[in-house]
Amino acid sequence: MNLTSVRVGFVPLLDLAPIVIAHEMGFAAAEGLALDLQRAPSWSSLRDMLLWGQVNVAQMLAPVPVAMALGLGGAVARLDVLQVLSINGDVVGVSQGLADRLRAIGHDFAFTHAGSAKAALVAASRGRLRIGVPFPFSTHVELVNYWLRDAGLDYELCTIPPPRMADALAAGEVDAFCVGEPWGSVAVELGAGTLLLPSRAIWAVAPEKVLAARHDWVYANPALTGCLMRAIWRAARWLSVPENRLIASEILARPEYVNTPVDVLDRALRGEMVISPQGEIRQVPDMIRFFDGAASFPWRSQAAWFAARLAARHGLDPATSLAAAKAICRTDLYRQNLRTAGADLPGASEKLEGSLHHPTAVASERGQMILAPDAFFDGQIFDSSRY
Repeated sequence: MNLTSVRVGFVPLLDLAPIVIAHEMGFAAAEGLALDLQRAPSWSSLRDMLLWGQVNVAQMLAPVPVAMALGLGGAVARLDVLQVLSINGDVVGVSQGLADRLRAIGHDFAFTHAGSAKAALVAASRGRLRIGVPFPFSTHVELVNYWLRDAGLDYELCTIPPPRMADALAAGEVDAFCVGEPWGSVAVELGAGTLLLPSRAIWAVAPEKVLAARHDWVYANPALTGCLMRAIWRAARWLSVPENRLIASEILARPEYVNTPVDVLDRALRGEMVISPQGEIRQVPDMIRFFDGAASFPWRSQAAWFAARLAARHGLDPATSLAAAKAICRTDLYRQNLRTAGADLPGASEKLEGSLHHPTAVASERGQMILAPDAFFDGQIFDSSRY
């Protein structure tokens, strides 16, 4: 069987899973594709590889295509968001010295309440807090800024590639971090830090990584795009089966992918987080999600949330920015290419972000879609139609 090669770029993280599984478990081959997976050392490198055609598609931080649609970050081409690869999966962690001060003032490290964790962090901090994040345009940056806004905390964000985050914390380059798994857990394994929060405690369904491609490549390769989307969607469905998680962890642990211990990856997939070198365990439902609850659907309202925050920070027109962000979310291609694969498709392409506090049935083509709670920690609701 002759397979068509597609070059796919990635950064070693747990949320790479749908791409790796599509390759390793035959979902790509079943669509006639041979995925040529190319590892990048940092998000800036991967962005450039995608923009200059060294890879055809890439695992990408969800806000990067949005920022480029707004003309930020050296935009040289439009990037389309084909589907979401992962929801949640990030952790906020602190150095051991800061963890000790947090414990001294009575913080319980419950790993659930962003508001109380913020108050404790403010009380325990001494001077400016240096917080490591993987990239200036990232879900990590937006969640940290949203969480700490109006806290009166003096902090700066320091860009550090994910695989270096644990070492940077151990070396005293940063006091805290927000990073995707497994690199937060690696900091715990090294004895360098303690985890303070999962990202879902700030926003319960924060889109973390997306499958992105240059708009001109998508336009020129419609059949290839459809094959790739179906392969990755089926891989995400496979990942949603609990019995498959250990197999996924064993594959992802290989040196060519994430190159970390199997048990660290497996714990994150199961939501059983070891948060401290003392071995404290916290259970985190939906620590990371790839499939259930329309996790892979590229909601225009989620892109609009990122756009609203970027526009406010960079002095851009809100209405123009939100319209540009929504336009790159290829809900049309998602519906066209995944309907025949069996995907249940929502009746709308936007929703009120932060309005769901319980699993909620919504209108869909097959009538079987239940969306997960999507609340922000402070109870705010984002309505993109108001801009």
